[in-house]
Amino acid sequence: MSESTTIIIFGVSGDLAQRKLIPGLFNLFQKKKLESNFRIVGLAGRPWQDEDLRATARKSIDSFAGFKVENDKWNEFAGKLFYISGDFRNEQSYNTLSEKLEFLEKGAANRLYYLATPPDFFIDIIENLGKTNQVDELEGWRRVVIEKPFGTDYESAKKLNSEIHKVLNEEQIYRIDHYLGKETVQNILVARFANTIFEPIWNRNYIDNVQITVAEKVGLERRAKYYDKVGVVRDMFQNHLLQLLSLIAMEPTASYKANDLRDEKVKVIKSIRRIPFEKVESEAVRGQYRGYSQEEGVSEGTQTPTFAAIRFYIDNWRWQGVPFYLRSGKRMPEKVSEIVIQFKKPPHLMFPLPEEYEFSANRLTLCLQPDEGIHLKFETKVPDTIAETRSVDLEYHYRDVFGKDAIPEAYERLLLDAITGDASLFTRGDRSELAWELIDPILQAWESPNAPPLPIYEQGSWGPIEADMLLAGDSLKWQRGCGNH
Repeated sequence: MSESTTIIIFGVSGDLAQRKLIPGLFNLFQKKKLESNFRIVGLAGRPWQDEDLRATARKSIDSFAGFKVENDKWNEFAGKLFYISGDFRNEQSYNTLSEKLEFLEKGAANRLYYLATPPDFFIDIIENLGKTNQVDELEGWRRVVIEKPFGTDYESAKKLNSEIHKVLNEEQIYRIDHYLGKETVQNILVARFANTIFEPIWNRNYIDNVQITVAEKVGLERRAKYYDKVGVVRDMFQNHLLQLLSLIAMEPTASYKANDLRDEKVKVIKSIRRIPFEKVESEAVRGQYRGYSQEEGVSEGTQTPTFAAIRFYIDNWRWQGVPFYLRSGKRMPEKVSEIVIQFKKPPHLMFPLPEEYEFSANRLTLCLQPDEGIHLKFETKVPDTIAETRSVDLEYHYRDVFGKDAIPEAYERLLLDAITGDASLFTRGDRSELAWELIDPILQAWESPNAPPLPIYEQGSWGPIEADMLLAGDSLKWQRGCGNH
């Protein structure tokens, strides 16, 4: 196997490449996690030369790398950056790319192709790589990283998989979900399976409900053209939130190998109870923040939801009857991603508590961002009382143990995994299709002519009142376990 590696970034002049990929690769280079014999070739439509890419990359690294850049390190890294001006749909651009790669590699080399482009170009790029024999694994491995969205529904995802599989083997495809690259998301499995205090009670006998929240304080942030077509469910639920649900609900694996982990996550998606079209109104809530329709780039009269809350059930032995509540929205009071495991109340309280006393059950919260850590809420006796209790927290914060700069950027980890061939944190094709199959009836109900009016919620709130009513019907309310609550 060759130790020479080329990273080819399609769309290198775009926002993703400049904010995430180039700084992430530079950080890996600084940490000496990349083989010394590597190079980065960018292809985009701008009429740049190598020096234009290097100048733009330096600005991006200074802004987003997370630490001061040493000039000698930068000079060494800059010498590994090359640029090709081309058209993603023109086969001649791929011939030019092939010639450039052969000139730079001077022999056998591995290649990682990263598609940091709009999804409209995915098939064109992969087909052209196939036509020009650039994904044949004769002189090193060939891998292709594909960004989301991977389709817009079940049929489009299935078609996309079919077209890509005409050129690539599944083992060559790395469908990226940057949420899985977050250190705190990876820690979910460690918290569950490396600590015997949790796993014995991680089931329907002890857990009352699970709440997963991914809230954003911002609005569209120059993404109107994309976001107004997809909305919050396609943007967040089909990938990020269902990934988090899978990690919470999956069974332990025999090993940490990619296929073992991905098999168990697929089993979870298969076990989630489908919500029929006619029951969507009682199991899912949507909303749009006030003022969304006036945002620049948004279509007039748009019905795109910016908030959603969905109740799912998992029909298997471990989770039967336990509701999983997922919510995500824009223009929320704060930016937070957290998973709240709400345990059941004790079956009998022997303490002489007043009749009106509201006893709180134990709660475990996995704080994914921004204050990364784990909180465990439990009851303790208030001093100088007979048996009055109060909720207190045991808290673990990443920054206190490992330092405030210890957590790497998600793309940094995922880039390294793709280069080393570890697909554990990447989405497999069957999982992508199953997730769309689960989500499609909800989208179809909301987009049908008979759909109820789209609720409007105030900016800075936690969504429409209907989201609270979704839980109130189960005598529950949304819980917060991280930050201000």
